[in-house]
Amino acid sequence: MLNYKKILFFIFCLCFFPISSFANTPEYSDSEKFSIISLSELETLAYNAKPALLKAAQAKNRPIKIYLHWTGMPYSELFDAYHINIDYDGAIYLSGKSLSELRPHTYMRNSGSIGITINAAYQATPEDIGPEPPTKVQIENLAKSIAVLAYALDIPIDIEHVMTHGEAGDNVDRIFPPYENNGVPYGMYGDLHSKERWDLAILQNDDEFGSGGSTIRAKANQYLVQLKYPKKK
Repeated sequence: MLNYKKILFFIFCLCFFPISSFANTPEYSDSEKFSIISLSELETLAYNAKPALLKAAQAKNRPIKIYLHWTGMPYSELFDAYHINIDYDGAIYLSGKSLSELRPHTYMRNSGSIGITINAAYQATPEDIGPEPPTKVQIENLAKSIAVLAYALDIPIDIEHVMTHGEAGDNVDRIFPPYENNGVPYGMYGDLHSKERWDLAILQNDDEFGSGGSTIRAKANQYLVQLKYPKKK
């Protein structure tokens, strides 16, 4: 015999809680989505993720890459599109549990790569970096994070392996993913072309436009030397 109360309850659930809402439940709650980590913990995470990242990168016939971003939003707004968020005070946040998780940080380039962002550049334009520019500690901890990742993943810190979103949009590494047609050759959308993405092209207002990536890589290489050849006490 039918239990009409159960049937009515089932219909109520379908009306107010669609099946899709259950299917899209995240694997971890909002409180677990981000966790503050140290550089030492970042190094361990990179070692652990290396086999999966290398496999995914090789499937695309390219090396493991690190892509650098800013959010273009106010300080302290974290985004899980990136593996790592670095806030205005230098705190380093991990999204999820692993650096090998696929995250949508860089158009057509997410497989076999790590996306890092600084939480800054709210209302920035190419002419004015805005009221919440990258802080000195953000840039230093970004460079340190790159050095730690490069050390653990055994990749050089050069423009072929570490690049800003704008540099990736301009295909400076010449891998030419099939970007959508935007009226520019090969669909390039970075610093030198349509400027749809120009993250970290400048780090402060008096910088030469497009110099940010080189500045960050130079800093990161200095930290990498310290990791490889620590001074004896």
